[in-house]
This record gives sequence, structure tokens and C-alpha cells, in this order.
Amino acid sequence: MIRIATLSLAVAVSGGVAAGAWVTPPAQAQEVQAARSIILADEAPDLHRLLDTMGMYEIIALIGTEGLRGAADVEDQLFPEAGGAAWRATVMGLHGTDRMVGLFEEAFNRDGVTPAQIAEVQAFLDTDIGRRLIAGEVAARRAFLDDDAVAAATDIFMTAVQGEDPRLDLLRRVNEVNGLIDRNVSGALNLRFSFYRGLIDGGAFDNDVPEDLMLAEVWGHEPEVRQATVERLFSFQLLAYSGASDADLEAYIEIAASPAGRAVNAALFSAFDEMLAQLSYDLGYAAAGFIAGEDT
Repeated sequence: MIRIATLSLAVAVSGGVAAGAWVTPPAQAQEVQAARSIILADEAPDLHRLLDTMGMYEIIALIGTEGLRGAADVEDQLFPEAGGAAWRATVMGLHGTDRMVGLFEEAFNRDGVTPAQIAEVQAFLDTDIGRRLIAGEVAARRAFLDDDAVAAATDIFMTAVQGEDPRLDLLRRVNEVNGLIDRNVSGALNLRFSFYRGLIDGGAFDNDVPEDLMLAEVWGHEPEVRQATVERLFSFQLLAYSGASDADLEAYIEIAASPAGRAVNAALFSAFDEMLAQLSYDLGYAAAGFIAGEDT
């Protein structure tokens, strides 16, 4: 139902964070402010309230920060030291919070969720359990802007695996009912494809690249993307739900398995996938211009 951990690959090629001015210090990460609604606050207030309660607007703002960090890797890999302030300004424009919220809200399939389903999920989120789970997820997502926090969470996950921590069984059920692993793997691969398509459309290559070749290249990374997704997802969840009881997670699984939970989850995934795919395409298209400039 709640897509938080699954957005860690905010740009298609991010596989780490470059050092230097692009990195967001932990103190600055705490200052990232939630985005504001562009469309839904006026046109669908109940849906907007649900998304706001779920922390989606804060998450979108954090994704923008992640996008800036990932774009540093793009520069390092494709046009080292050739982007500078112009590349940073371009990326900041692409990841403006108003733009991202507009993409997300336009992509959200309002016909895919009924008023009754919105009300049912909202009722759960308004409980102490719902508030506790959301607060943990948003706090963990914010913490994951810090590499040290990610490393510490990963260590906790590895220790849990070695010790056969029963909490992992609950998290597996959370992931299964939400389809988090498969959805995130396919989403991450789609971001890679969108980025490559942007590069090609932007003229990064002298010759056209056949789509089947792009697809083969993208899907060739599926095993490593799946492994990284599993590690990142469980590490995130162990941190996000560290203050949640087993009963809390059982309640979460129950609402997520309901028709209302499934409908909201599907709509969230679709909206985020469209938003992120557009961002990845735009990033690739913009990068192509810098690559072409480097070659002249």
C-alpha cells in the first residue's frame, strides 16, 4: 500500500552517490520540506488528504534531493567535469518540487480508486498504528539520504539474515502482499530504459540504437537490480518499522491485502512509475546535450 522504500532508484543509472558538493549533509536532509499539491488539493480533496497523510508530498521532495545526488553520478560517468554549474542548474530544474508534484498528480489514476476505498485506507492511517507506520517510513526515507545511515541499516539487515530474525518473515509477507520486490525491479529497469531513450532522442549517439538492443541491455541487469532491490528494501524496512510491533505489521498486511489497499497501492505505483520515468527520460535527454558538447 505504501510505496516508500521502493523509490530509491530515483534516476535510471544511480548506483551510489558521488562525493563533493552534490552530497546532501544529514543536517540539510532534515530541512527538506514537503512539496505542495498542484492539482488534487482542489480537484480531489479526499484523495489529496490521503496522499498527504501517507507522506507522499514529503517523499516527492526527498526524491528531488535524491535526483540531484544521482545526477552527480551521471556527470561522472558520461561527461566527467564537463557539466559544472550548468548541469546542476539543469538537474535542479528537472527536479523542481512543483514540477514533480504536477507529474505525479497528473499521472495518478483517480478512476482506479473509489471514494469508499480512499475512506477505508484513510481510516487505517488515522489510527495510532497507521500514524506510527507512516512516521517510521518517512523518517527512514529521510535518513537514507545519508550514506552512513544506509550502511548501518544494511549491516542490521545482514545480521538479521544471519541470525534468522523472525521479523524478516513478517517483512516478506509485507513485500509479497504489496508486490514490492517485483514492482520495484520492473520499475528500476523501466527507469534505465527511459534514461537510455532520452540519451538517444537527445542525440548522444551517432547512430540510432534499436529498441530491442536497449531492452536487452536493460534486462541484462535484472539479476543485479533484483539483488540490490531486496537488500535495499529489507534494510529500509528494518529501520522504518523498528518502532512497530508485530501486531502493527499484521494490521498493515491486513489493510494492504484488502481491495482498498490493493487499489491505492496500484494507483501509487503507476503514478510514481510515470513520474520517475519522465524524470529519467528528461535527465537522459539533457545529458545528451552535455555529451555532444564534450565531443565538439
